[in-house]
This record gives sequence, C-alpha cells and structure tokens, in this order.
Amino acid sequence: MRIPDKMQPMLLGAHLSIAGGLHRALERAKGHGFDTVAMFVRNQRQWAAPELTDSAVRAFRRTRRGLGISPVVAHGSYLLNLAGGGEVWRKSIAAVREDLGRCDRLGIERLVIHPGSSWDAAAGLRRIADGLNEILSACRGAGPKVLLETTAGQGNCLGCTFEQLAEILSLLDRPGRVGVCLDTCHVFAAGYDIRTPPAYRRTMEQFDRILGLDRLSVVHVNDSLRPLGSRVDRHAHVGRGRIGRRGLANFINDPRLACVPFILETPKGTAPDGRDWDEVNATALRALVRGRAQGR
Repeated sequence: MRIPDKMQPMLLGAHLSIAGGLHRALERAKGHGFDTVAMFVRNQRQWAAPELTDSAVRAFRRTRRGLGISPVVAHGSYLLNLAGGGEVWRKSIAAVREDLGRCDRLGIERLVIHPGSSWDAAAGLRRIADGLNEILSACRGAGPKVLLETTAGQGNCLGCTFEQLAEILSLLDRPGRVGVCLDTCHVFAAGYDIRTPPAYRRTMEQFDRILGLDRLSVVHVNDSLRPLGSRVDRHAHVGRGRIGRRGLANFINDPRLACVPFILETPKGTAPDGRDWDEVNATALRALVRGRAQGR
C-alpha cells in the first residue's frame, strides 16, 4: 500500500494513567495533543473495586466535554480469564460486567479485553463465548462494545489466530456487541507479517476474509522486540523493534482505518533526550502519516 504524500486524518492516542482520578487520563491525553485515549476504569490488578462515585462520573463527563477527547477506550483487568474454569471464570464474568457498567455510566464506548488462556483451546474458546453470552444477556440495547484483543499466543493464550477469534464470534448470541482490537506487536509475534506492503496486504486480506474489517474497532500500535512468529509479547518503541517504521506505516496510512483509533501501548518513561516516551512515539507516528518513513 502506497504511503500518501499528504497528511491524512489519524485518531491517535495512548494508554494513560488514571492516577488522581479517571478524568486525569483525559487531561494527560490533551497535554500530548491526542484525539483519543485508552485507560483503565479501576485498579486492573484487583478483583474488587471501590464504588464509582457520582462525583467521579460528573468530573469525567465534564472534562471530556471540555477537551473533546473521542473515542475513549477502556481496558479490562489483567486478571480476566474467560477461558478459565470455576471461580476464575465466575470472577471474570463479574469483572467484565462491572467494567461495562462503569463504561456505560462514564459514556465510554469501547472495552478491550484479552480473550483468555486455556490448555484446551476448543474448550477455552467455548467458555469465552459462554461467558460473553452471559455478560451480554443482561445488557439492553446499545452500549459499550466489547473488543477481543489479538494475542501473541504466548503460553496458552487464546486469540492468536484470526480463526480463533472468528470461532468465538460464531458462538455469540449477540455478535453485534463484540468487535476486535488488533495489536500490531501481538499479530506480528503470532506469525502475521506486516513489515512490507505486500505482506501487510496479505495479512489484512486474511483479517477481512475471516473476521471482517468492519469488526476492527481499535488498533494498538506498537513495535515488537521479538521476531516474527516468536509468540512472545514484548512491546517496543516505534521503529525500534522488529516491525519497524515502514511496517507500522502500513497501518496508519491504510485509508480503510482512517476512523479507527490508534492507541500507543509502548513502554513508558523518559527517553534519553529527556522527552516523555509517549511524545517520542507519537511524533514518530505522525511523521509516518506525512509520508516521511525513512529507514527501518
């Protein structure tokens, strides 16, 4: 796919901290010049969560109206495992319900979750679908969409192939409430080459044929520390991994993805030149949109 000569629209954001209040993620996004943002809606490392207060909801909605950040993407807890069994499965269902409820109150449109992990792939995919059916059966009408994130396939993680995600979707009672979040590092580590225009075209043709591009609602844009097909989930800064700038440019210059939010999940911290890494990575991506991809 040819990189255009002129700037094209791009919805760019990053996963940002909610320290100090949920609305602070929106303020941090605006400070970086982002149009969109991803965030947790509670502590992602604990099953239990404190009550979401009316004052927190008002502050979030007021801040969002004032700053114009849209869309907002929530991310589910790292503890979730809808492919698991017993108590973990029940806790995962309760946690996703809680997150969806919070998203609904806050006006957040999308909730990304990892599909889950199981040594028995067929049974695990069935449990994921069963869990989503139970979760969504209580949801009335439109509401936050659940997005299944592509995985690198590390360990027993499910969702590393487009076919596995399609299997889950085929078992849903309300498939319209579920979409896909594509993580560039994850798909590359899972074995889908995206480094050149022909390779990217083949991968996205597979995605479209198996899942449908209309289901793609968010792209996590990250480079990969590990090589193609390594099945190891290790994110890298833009242009500093095995995918490279030209590979990531294939995504952000694809006109079919012009309305899809691109969310950085690159490592946090301060670059050697003193800048925040989110600023460095955002600048690198914006340069690619202008067609200035140079080198790897």
